Amino acid sequence: MENENNVEQVNETNTETETVMVAESAVKENVSDPVVIPKGEKPKKSGVFAYIIILLLMVLSCAALYYYLIILPKKNNTITDEVIYTKETLPRVDASLATQPLVDAFVLDFTGKTTKEMGIEYSNTDPAYTKLINNETDLIVVTEPSADELKRAEDANVELDVTKVVNEGFVFFVNKNNKVDSLTLEEIRKIYSGEITNWKEVGGDDAEIIAYQRPENSGSQTGLYSLVMKELPVKARTPKEQVTLSMAGIIEYVSDYKNGLDAIGYSYYYYANEMYFNEDLKYLGVNGIKPTYDTIKDETYPILTAYYIVTRKGETNENVIKLKEDMLSRRGQNVATKAGYVPCK
Repeated sequence: MENENNVEQVNETNTETETVMVAESAVKENVSDPVVIPKGEKPKKSGVFAYIIILLLMVLSCAALYYYLIILPKKNNTITDEVIYTKETLPRVDASLATQPLVDAFVLDFTGKTTKEMGIEYSNTDPAYTKLINNETDLIVVTEPSADELKRAEDANVELDVTKVVNEGFVFFVNKNNKVDSLTLEEIRKIYSGEITNWKEVGGDDAEIIAYQRPENSGSQTGLYSLVMKELPVKARTPKEQVTLSMAGIIEYVSDYKNGLDAIGYSYYYYANEMYFNEDLKYLGVNGIKPTYDTIKDETYPILTAYYIVTRKGETNENVIKLKEDMLSRRGQNVATKAGYVPCK
């Protein structure tokens, strides 16, 4: 009997010791109400199931976040290979010199064929407007219409529908050896109105400014009038500036060390930087901001413009209407971006 009493006392002592140890462990783990698990008793299964459910919910939440933040945006931005137009259904299109690569990219993506394979030939800005007014083409991608082009459309009882398709910057450039790095917009206007005639007036060398211009009704000459000069008249060309220059020609003259050291010219950023890049050319900052893809995209560059889809107002041809919509769609704007243009959407 005495031995049995001793055994019971030992067991009670062991049970109390285990209870104290569990309680102390719970306190160390910051558990406010320690759970005492009697010796030999297993944890309840409901707690394990709850833990598994919480773990599964966390995994599903992470998977959902990954899909919506990573997979879905990529899916929405994907350009498909679906052919939208055939040679028979693609409208008649034309383009200016600076937008021909853009139309090339649209045609290739929408048809799976090159413009050459589709039999497309380009006319350039003013001839393209003439063909559109005369109903010899359906849709053109060009710079904004000049006053003369608008007048010709009015005389032909044609109203033009002009819609921006990509953003662009109107840029001024000088020879890389010219000391001047930036001009204010007001200084540029004074140069082209004839009020400023010497580079020393704007921080350069003592030399006459040769301010080249483009032919009337060219896209860049229209840009000079509408974007820069506005109501201010442009000075008459001097004998040195009488050469009728193409867009490539004006770059060649200004970049040439012999002929262009004191010259200034202008163009559109995409053409000058992508289509006819010349390392001897220096782009002038305007109001201290240099023209770049990023400053045009975020609209900090001061002289912003665009390239436009132009059709005849009241167009009823469904394929013409659809082509315009496709160019402005997510797919179309992705095509423009890949071609190096600044999307407008």
